[in-house]
Amino acid sequence: MELTNLQTVEVPNATVEFKKGFMGNVPTYVFDTTKGGHPMVNAMAGLAMLQDGEQLIMYNHCAPMGLYPKIEADFNYAHQELPNGATQIVFSKKSNAQGSTDFSSTSCSGGCG
Repeated sequence: MELTNLQTVEVPNATVEFKKGFMGNVPTYVFDTTKGGHPMVNAMAGLAMLQDGEQLIMYNHCAPMGLYPKIEADFNYAHQELPNGATQIVFSKKSNAQGSTDFSSTSCSGGCG
């Protein structure tokens, strides 16, 4: 499924461009850190603004294994390797999210998976 109606949006603390559009009827944010731009910083910036019913798609050079333990209480995520070697990660807020994610925790200690 393709993203439609893409528009550039301002995301506080982001170091790469974010866009917002729709995947079907789901509001979707997307950003790309395959060529740099601090993946953890941008993932946390994007996740911090995510609302119920929205999703965030991250394109990265690998699965951000250091990120997952930091967000798993509040967010669902799934990753897949793409034919071009990049990794796509799709995040959504859990319906029972407790708000325990520390969005200022942007250091990466887990590396790639």
